[in-house]
This record gives sequence, C-alpha cells and structure tokens, in this order.
Amino acid sequence: MVVGAGIAGLTAARDLAATRQVLVLEGSPVIGGKLRLASVAGVSVDVGAEAMLNRRPEGVDLARELGLDVVHPSSATSRIFSRGALRPLPRSLMGVPFDLDEAAASGVLSEAGVARLRAEVVRPVDEDVSVGDLVADRLGDEVVDRLVEPLLGGVYAGRARRLSAAATVPQLLAMARRGSLLDQAGAVPPSDVPVFAGLPGGMGRLPEAVARGLQVRTDAPVRELRRDGAGWALTVGSAHAPETVLASHVVLAVPAAATARLLVGSAPEVAAEITGIESASVAVVTLAFPRAAIDGLSDRSGFLVPPVERRAIKASTFSFAKWDWVRAAGGEHAIVRTSLGRLGEERTLQASDETLVARSLADLSELAQITAAPVDTHVQRWGGGLPQYAVGHLARIARVRSALPPGLAVCGAWCDGVGIPAVIASARRAAAAVVRAQ
Repeated sequence: MVVGAGIAGLTAARDLAATRQVLVLEGSPVIGGKLRLASVAGVSVDVGAEAMLNRRPEGVDLARELGLDVVHPSSATSRIFSRGALRPLPRSLMGVPFDLDEAAASGVLSEAGVARLRAEVVRPVDEDVSVGDLVADRLGDEVVDRLVEPLLGGVYAGRARRLSAAATVPQLLAMARRGSLLDQAGAVPPSDVPVFAGLPGGMGRLPEAVARGLQVRTDAPVRELRRDGAGWALTVGSAHAPETVLASHVVLAVPAAATARLLVGSAPEVAAEITGIESASVAVVTLAFPRAAIDGLSDRSGFLVPPVERRAIKASTFSFAKWDWVRAAGGEHAIVRTSLGRLGEERTLQASDETLVARSLADLSELAQITAAPVDTHVQRWGGGLPQYAVGHLARIARVRSALPPGLAVCGAWCDGVGIPAVIASARRAAAAVVRAQ
C-alpha cells in the first residue's frame, strides 16, 4: 500500500509493482502532487515545479525509462534585482561566486560588500550549521542577503540563516571543512552539462506517465493508520462512510504534517520528530501576455529578487524565453510566471487571487518594465508546500527511519531533498526498504 500519489508515491509504487500488487491511495481528486498542469490562455503549462536538476540522474533517467523526451532551457540568461536594477546573476555555488571579478562587475554587491567578499575569513567548521551563518561568517552578510537568500528562496522558500547546510548544500559544507570557499569555487571548471532539464508539455507529464499501469484511487483520503496483527489497517474515505483497507506493508508518501498525523497512534515518538519539520507556503502566478508586447525580453529567462528588496514577488520566470516548447505552444501569447511566499509570509498569501495578480503585475512593471495587460492569469497556491530543513535535519531523518515500526516506510520532499531527483531517490529508498522487510 502506498499513501500519496505525488511523484514520490507513484515512483515507490512503480518500483514495488514490479514484484507485487500495489494500491495507491490519494486524498485529492488528482495525482501528481506539486507537479501539475493548467491551461492559461489555452496553453497547457506547469503551475508547480517546471524543471528538475539535470546534473543529478534520477529525474532524467526516470523520464527516459518512460519514453519521455528530455529538453533543456534555452540560452536565455537569468538576472537578479539588486540595488535598484536588474543585474547579471553571477555564476556561483549557492551564492559563493566562481569568479570574483565577475561578481564585482555585476553590481549585485556594494563596494563594501565586494571588499568583504574578497577578504574571506577561513575558520574551521565541524557541526552542521545554517547556510546563511556559514557564508556570512566566511564572506559577509551582504553575500547572504543578496545572493544566497534569493537562490535558496527559489528552491526552499526558506531563510538562509535557518536552513541546514548539510541538508541543502552539502558541497558547500564539505568545501568549508577543507578550507577556503573562494579558492575551491574558483577552481571549479566550467561545465557544458546543462544544470536543468524539463519535459516538452511540462513536468506535469511525468506523474501521468509514472501512473500508467498502476492501481490508483483518488478522492481516497487516509484518515487513520493502525496495527492489524502483523500488518496494517487504513481507514479510508469520509467520516460518514469510512472504509478499512488492509495491507502487509505501507509506504507513506505524503507531506510531513500528514505523515505525523497518521503515525500518532502507532509511533508517537516518530510523529513528534516529524512534527518539528516546518513548511513554507508559496503561490505561483502564471500570466499570458501578448507576445508582441514583451518579445524584447526573450534573451532573459527571468530574475530573482532578494528579500532585502522588500518586493511582493521573490522570482519571475519568463517561460516563453526559457523553454522553446512553451514559446512554440504559446503562439501569439507569451507565458510568464511569478513566485510569491517565503517562510513566515503566510499572511501575504492570504490575499485574494486578484490581489496576488495585481502585486505580481506591479513588480513586473517596476522591475522588468513589463507594462502590458495580461490576456489570462492563473493562481496556484501551494499551502505548506515546501518543507524546511532546519539545522540537524539529516540527524532528524535518521532518527525517524530508525524508529519506524516494522512494515512502514516514509518518503517525500520532507526527507532527503525537495528537488524532483531527490524525491525520486527518496521514493526508491522507501520501496527498497519494503522489499527488504519481506
């Protein structure tokens, strides 16, 4: 039995279905979790995750196993809004520049910020530490505020000084333990391998392809999980018409809060551990503009906005310029996305859809000079959609897995990484644990 039909649950079910009968229970009416498609101005586009890491193999390998084509972003470049202007985004490892002169020339940092960056302070690092504290101690607060924060915010919607370096950027922590961050970053050779990959038609196609051939029930929320002899009993459906489903083994592939709720009765200590994982809510606003009105921006893939700039949006993706398939599918319409919401900004997202669209348009007008009126809009809210990896997260997950009752496995974005490849790896780890337990 697998609970949850996001990409984690579907991947785990696919692996298990090779040798046994598997049922997937999904509480919502649709599968896919945060991989979702919607129609905007008649164009089917992603309104959740729109790309996956290409330099980690799990996502692209799964797509190719399923017969899906994999594509990469165009040559359009990213910008960052800093100190009153859109500026080139320096190449970096989560904000640690590969080239100091390039970082200085970009104008993202002030003269004082560049001077502090160049004067790296090398100190030993033993325990896990937040990304923000690690980089600020070595390279200064301005590097964190204007480079690290917007980059981490796009992935985790979190705060750099609260996110674990060991869990989010382990390469950075390993470099810090070896010595100078700048020396090591500067020695990284350029790579021709694209950082990101996508699917023609959208990442939302991936869960659809994984689900083919699987037994999946939607509108089937699991309300309770309890021991039943050597196996498990799941209470499924509404309180008015509950159904009991029996299983020998269960994979929980749902968000942290839902996982903790289901484990309260059978594993209260594990549930308490998981309850300590915070999550951030975000919203993705998709806008369709007349192509002619913004085609002059086709050399840009979008831009990031640091929190210190105090804008409504934290990022914008010019999908029509970033992805050739979006440009072709859009025809006379150009698709642009904005992202809003970081940890602790839940009140901001309580505004109406119309307000979120208006705030997005205001920022696009001021920051990127996009003043055209959209022909269509779509607002997708992801309440509690991005788990936060606090300092000590890896140890927490190790404690969770070691204390799980026999016959249970967990996986998902709250475990081993929020990116699609990491989630797929988490699912395959859970499926393998089930196989070993039988």
